[in-house]
Amino acid sequence: MRALVVGDVCLDRWCRYHPGLAEPSRETGIPRVAVTATEVTPGAAGTVAANLAALGVGRVSVLGVIGDDGFGWELERSLTARFISTHLLIRSPLVSTFTYTKLLNASTGAEDLPRLDFINAVPLDSELESQVIHSLRENFPDFDVILVSDQAETSAGGVITAKVREALADFAGLGTGAVMERQHTDDADGDRDKVIVVDSRARAEMFRNVILKINRDEADAACQRIGGDYRALREHTRSKLLVITHGADGALVISKNPNDDPGDTWVGARPIQNPVDLCGAGDSFSAGAAVALAVTGSPLEAAQFGNLVASVTITKKGTGTASPQELLELASFP
Repeated sequence: MRALVVGDVCLDRWCRYHPGLAEPSRETGIPRVAVTATEVTPGAAGTVAANLAALGVGRVSVLGVIGDDGFGWELERSLTARFISTHLLIRSPLVSTFTYTKLLNASTGAEDLPRLDFINAVPLDSELESQVIHSLRENFPDFDVILVSDQAETSAGGVITAKVREALADFAGLGTGAVMERQHTDDADGDRDKVIVVDSRARAEMFRNVILKINRDEADAACQRIGGDYRALREHTRSKLLVITHGADGALVISKNPNDDPGDTWVGARPIQNPVDLCGAGDSFSAGAAVALAVTGSPLEAAQFGNLVASVTITKKGTGTASPQELLELASFP
């Protein structure tokens, strides 16, 4: 399988600091945060890509805009180390690499200081926007699954702009992403309809014709903005499928045609008594659900598999991934 992750490709920097070394600056008198070790991992769209690669997807690529800076270099190296292709990343001095810097207390392991984020808060340069759309158009036929990560919570600065959303809607409206509307068949040439899954933190209601996967808080906020319920949100976005994750409770699956199934369907999650870290759970769900949907054509099986993947990743520190072996060991879960 070939998967492309489009959108806000970020760098997560996990910095361990030593409280006992917080000596005041000689110049300002302000206590320093003494970082003694740093680990970097792909974040946002990069987390989705890392999960796809860990699941064994044959080809994983990322498309986004990163800065011509040190963080961008670290991000590319981190992606490459996970066998994720970075040849579609667009480098530019006009942006900063979207970076989350998380400060972990070396004594307790807790993230107990404010996070330091490097973000872009001005609209994406029009030339860069055009490059993203052109690359998406040129490379779209080469992939079976397209996952869109609209991570930016600012009103401007993210890669998924209005024009990029319009391009995605056009691609999806051509009939791609319709796997769930037909019986899955193994065609002689191996051809499959494309699955286009969007995960948007702050703009879910602005997408059209795609599969929407968002969490409960994001769905509730989107419903407030349009003045309707979950099914109204699906109709407003003309989504082929709406999947709303509810953490430990599982996921709610709302199909395009209520006659296709008994209606809104809950898919339970595997219970985890003491999750270690919920960071990246939604991204791991997206990766698992998208590829399962492309293989089986079943929204319910896709949601079940997404839940299963997330149930593994939340038992690991940071933005963990799930291996095929780990999932096979849990395959007896109903």
